[in-house]
Amino acid sequence: MSPIIQLKYFFEKHGFHVSSRLADKLGMRASNVRLFFIYISFVTAGLGFGIYLTLAFWLKLKDLIRGKRTSVFDL
Repeated sequence: MSPIIQLKYFFEKHGFHVSSRLADKLGMRASNVRLFFIYISFVTAGLGFGIYLTLAFWLKLKDLIRGKRTSVFDL
């Protein structure tokens, strides 16, 4: 068997066990725990993108309000 397939089997065997142990500790189903992690990953990625867009808009607005002067005589 190739090392990549062995690595895949290792992560499938031990990786899914984490969410099932957490589900057992919290008293819920493992599929709900996995779904929660998927939703949280989308929220955090979307939040970072939203902050990026807000800062980009803020910088563009600052440049529009302030205006660029080409020389000292434009005061």
